[in-house]
Amino acid sequence: MSRRGLGEFEQQVMLGILRLGGEAYSVPLVLELEERSGRDVAQAAVFIVLRRLEEKGLLSSRLEQAEATGSGRTRRYFKLESEGLARLKESRRVLTRFWDGIDDVLEELNSSIDKTLEALR
Repeated sequence: MSRRGLGEFEQQVMLGILRLGGEAYSVPLVLELEERSGRDVAQAAVFIVLRRLEEKGLLSSRLEQAEATGSGRTRRYFKLESEGLARLKESRRVLTRFWDGIDDVLEELNSSIDKTLEALR
């Protein structure tokens, strides 16, 4: 994968932000990722990816002071930048090209496996 490519978890984080309205802080983002993936997601892992994506210029962040959040804690909200959205779309195009036509290959493979299993019985 080129340095421009996005990893699977990077894509999931970016998609999670989009699903949450285009801007999110870590707690609802972790919950979204867990719900969509069906797996536990470490908040620390999300923070690492958020920072890396921000360093690459794909996300930006802003701090919202505790008084504004009503929670007593300052929150850092992340949002996709135009370059991040472009890279996410490109990743989707690349994956779609890989998956294009693979259903036929999988069906042939399943058929071959079924025939082999039937012969062994």
